[in-house]
Amino acid sequence: MCGIVGYLGHEPASGHILTGLRALEYRGYDSAGLAVLGPDGVSVRRRAGRLHDLEALVEAQPVEGTMGIGHTRWATHGAATDANAHPHRDRSGRVVIVHNGITDNFADLRDGLLASGHAFTSETDTEVIAHLIGLELDAGADLASAVGAAVQQLEGAHAIVALSPDVPDVLVAARRGAAGGLVVGRNGEASCIASDLVAVIRHTHRVQVLEADEMAVVHADRAAQITDLRLRPRTRAMIDIPWDPLSIAKAGHKHFLAKEIHEQPTTLASVIRPRITLDPIELRFPSFRLPMPAAEIERVVLVGSGTAWHAGLIGRDYIEDFAGLPATCEIASEFAYRAGPLSPRTLVVAITQSGETADVLAAIGRAKRGGATVVGIVNVVGSEATRQAGAVMYMHAGPEVSVAATKTFTSQLASLHLLACQLGVARGVLSQQELRHHLAALAHVPEHVERALTCEPQIEALARRFHRYRDFLYIGRGQAFPLALEGALKLKEISYIHAEGYAAGELKHGPIALAAADVPVVAVATAGPLRDKTLNAVEQVRARGAPVILIATEGDEQAGATADEVVYVPKTAEAVAPIVTAIPLQLLAYHVAVWLGADIDQPRNLAKSVTVE
Repeated sequence: MCGIVGYLGHEPASGHILTGLRALEYRGYDSAGLAVLGPDGVSVRRRAGRLHDLEALVEAQPVEGTMGIGHTRWATHGAATDANAHPHRDRSGRVVIVHNGITDNFADLRDGLLASGHAFTSETDTEVIAHLIGLELDAGADLASAVGAAVQQLEGAHAIVALSPDVPDVLVAARRGAAGGLVVGRNGEASCIASDLVAVIRHTHRVQVLEADEMAVVHADRAAQITDLRLRPRTRAMIDIPWDPLSIAKAGHKHFLAKEIHEQPTTLASVIRPRITLDPIELRFPSFRLPMPAAEIERVVLVGSGTAWHAGLIGRDYIEDFAGLPATCEIASEFAYRAGPLSPRTLVVAITQSGETADVLAAIGRAKRGGATVVGIVNVVGSEATRQAGAVMYMHAGPEVSVAATKTFTSQLASLHLLACQLGVARGVLSQQELRHHLAALAHVPEHVERALTCEPQIEALARRFHRYRDFLYIGRGQAFPLALEGALKLKEISYIHAEGYAAGELKHGPIALAAADVPVVAVATAGPLRDKTLNAVEQVRARGAPVILIATEGDEQAGATADEVVYVPKTAEAVAPIVTAIPLQLLAYHVAVWLGADIDQPRNLAKSVTVE
């Protein structure tokens, strides 16, 4: 959610800021703004709505200067209006800030300022922070000291960047709490700040990442000074970003979501092939080691939010089947605050694309307080989860720009499959023959996904037929049940059609009451021990007039006879079938949304990375 960009160099700042904000659009927002320090002071431009509204304003009312900050806002305190858009000033205009986060003690701070004579022009907690910084400046503090002192008064998680006309060659960035990332990069004679790596990779591939309760004093002509909030120096190494600017271009596709669906054969190969050999049979994890002896693990708890939770439900089965360990999968926001036994013999696997998801970070905190060991499955290098976890398995999926997760879902599944294999080998419960079977199946997944993508013309025709229906049921059993949940989530996210995922065996316990001619059912019934039972559920809903789209395995003609429409996926080993079967579900959601004319890459009300609870 929300996006921050800062630029300090020798070129016009507004163009760099707008380009950076464009790269952050995928995070979700409802207003945008920028502030540039020029010869005549600080110029601020703000607009509710989309980024092109701000761009039009800047074109009509240009701003001059080589230093500035920008922001895309997702409304929390105060509606999405011009007045509430960032940046915000203090009452004297000596400081201008942009801010991600929610100030938990906002009301108390605002009431105290009002009582002492302050007036506000917005409803935001951000303006309150600007006033707090202004008070410190009025008391004689320099900008860095003022920001540090003000931020220490805030409760909650925050990322802030400030500028002041008093110091025309400095930006100050601060991070409070564990959520809400900030990175600082340099390239030649310019420096940049952003809340996400994708906004800086056009400038540099080397960054410093602010950790919780840290600040950066940023200059154009030298490395940033990293300190804590009391300005005590901190050492922070540079991190290499393993992405390039071309990786976030649409590569000829109409939408980022389409690009990301179609690049899954490549991203899956990046996850799988460097980590396995088949002759001799071997798992290779040069940068990942279990942080505890496998023999000491008594149980595994997987935690994630949204799509990552669905991946964890399938990963739970991998760990039980391959490693012989009891495993559960919990929604991160529930696990974080639920009382339950944890111990040093519990392994918690935190699954998060961004590594900045507030709910997952809270779950990691709860796990560590309970004495558990944490492993992260993360996509973004240097994110907060990678620093909190005892070990990290990177997904290597590259930047995912569209809000709806696709390639990171399948990369999470492949990573969980590999982790389960490693646990099974380390515990001595997975034989060489079994390991060879699992790894050989995984090695062929990229080519199976490539073949699965050829169903797209059929899926587009189905979307044309079904896009006007307003309710869908998705059903499956076993590992197909989380796929039903994921398919329904994708449809809801990008088309705004109501969809529910159910375990097929639960239909007769209530949901079958919804079966009717105006409620299509998407059933996942690929080859496996529960296929026949899922087909029984299909017969039940068809008997009640519901049209059925069936996802089945190639060659299963009997399954095809039970449905109105059948989409076939390549035949694979049962364990890797969910990775391949996800493809038609993603394509269906995408093409339905295309037919409806929805904002596919930036759905309403959603953010790519939910950095506040």
